Amino acid sequence: MKNKHVAENALVGGMIISMFLWGLSWPSGKVLTHYSSAINFIVYRYIIVVATLFPILLLLKTSFRVTKAGVPAIIGSGVLLALYSYFFFKGLKSGSAGAGGVLVTTLNPIMSYITGIILSKRYPSKNETIGLLLGLIAGSILLKVWDNAGAVFDSGNLYFLLASFTWAVMSRLTARSAMYGSSLGFSLWQYLVTLVCLLPLMDVHELSLVTRISDNLFWGNLFFSSAIVTTLATTVYFYTTTRLGAEKASSFIFLVPLAAAVSSWAFLGERVLLHTAIGGVLGMAAVYIINKRKRVADALK
Repeated sequence: MKNKHVAENALVGGMIISMFLWGLSWPSGKVLTHYSSAINFIVYRYIIVVATLFPILLLLKTSFRVTKAGVPAIIGSGVLLALYSYFFFKGLKSGSAGAGGVLVTTLNPIMSYITGIILSKRYPSKNETIGLLLGLIAGSILLKVWDNAGAVFDSGNLYFLLASFTWAVMSRLTARSAMYGSSLGFSLWQYLVTLVCLLPLMDVHELSLVTRISDNLFWGNLFFSSAIVTTLATTVYFYTTTRLGAEKASSFIFLVPLAAAVSSWAFLGERVLLHTAIGGVLGMAAVYIINKRKRVADALK
């Protein structure tokens, strides 16, 4: 029992770090929108992701093999990840990054929980209900819906709504990845499918232009968003979904808006306003409540 709790605490710690890295990806992604089209950026990203994850699997001596039963899940999650990445980047390019980022990170766990509850034909627990409502309130405060409700549905933010939906569905597939082989091996094949889906759509002429860019800001942000955010943080997220379940793993996404706001202040000079701080604290409280351990039930195990 003690070892189980230690392992769970390690997963929680890894998820918290990963979510703050995801938060950093919003200002980083906004910088990259000035250099590249959506499809080409995603292609560059997943080329680096595959190139960095492959040696990690070799170093950890992790098997690349997955069962035949897992092939549909790999293809499905890879296609959904391609769609999510496209919607994410298009939203950043044409919409409100702040409002859209909060919208996605608030709706992701809510959609994942609702999807899981519907599929499992059960009612949410008291903690889940309180946590999800608190997360929704946190997102509303972060968005200042009383002042700017219409901004949520601006044309660019429709991409973020689509991104949130595709992420919720994808989380259901990746949560079962451990059934087909190693989670890291599954992630590698998933990223390869994403890359294969997008390669035929890329602009080859733009690729030749990007290779001549000597701006360290571009290459630094591209490496960060690929190797750090996706190879490390997103893979940790996918791995954790196999241990905690898609619903609980997705609840950690409530931490991302606060991280995005703080990193935007640090790197883009955006001010952290009072409503942002309050919403961020409520988002963290939502994560705690949803994942609060039932001590009595644990003691009986």
